[in-house]
Amino acid sequence: QITTYSSPDIRTQILSSKSLQAGPGPRDTPIRGALLTDAELDHSLGLTMLREGAGLRVWAPPAVLHALDNDFPLRGIVSRYGSWTWNSEFGIQGLPVSVLPVSDKRPKYVQSDVDGPWVVAYRIGPLVYAPCLKTWPEGFDEFVADASCVILDGTFYSADEMSGSVGGGGQRAMGHIPIVDSLPRLHPGKQWIYTHLNNTNPVLDPNSPEHQAVVDGGASVPPDGTEIVL
Repeated sequence: QITTYSSPDIRTQILSSKSLQAGPGPRDTPIRGALLTDAELDHSLGLTMLREGAGLRVWAPPAVLHALDNDFPLRGIVSRYGSWTWNSEFGIQGLPVSVLPVSDKRPKYVQSDVDGPWVVAYRIGPLVYAPCLKTWPEGFDEFVADASCVILDGTFYSADEMSGSVGGGGQRAMGHIPIVDSLPRLHPGKQWIYTHLNNTNPVLDPNSPEHQAVVDGGASVPPDGTEIVL
């Protein structure tokens, strides 16, 4: 099993997923590695919960690996527990993976002067995973062309959703394309799923007009725990 989203609540996610349960030994895990889309803390801190998993492999863009070594020493922290390998070249036996740079948005904590890309999308077989899009990036239409399922950044519904809130400043500045901008770009013939929804997003209410607009646009917002069969 490969995880693509190592958020701080990864332990809860693992415990709620039958396929990720420990075993057969009391300290064995089916998780063999992680693909990091970026270096944001809420996307990578979950690796500390996997720290005692021996032999795990982590793949990420070079800038992300640099940040997690020099700006926030996550690599050094977990290396004290288990022997992991950290890779920027993507090669997983039996699992076809391709990568597309999608954003130059670097985390706020990063002070190193390192060139990106800072955010990538993954193509894993027929599945595309792109939870963080600053814009609809160049080459993305071609990247998803023959995919059967695309899991897409749905953090915010509109561009002014967090106006006046603490930490506001515009969703685009935060590195997330609003659904109202991405929804018209969806094309038929595949399953589109919005993910990474912020708690301000009205799409979370299945009775809202925004949720209906997503459905009418050919996408869905499945609840937590949904299993996708490809």
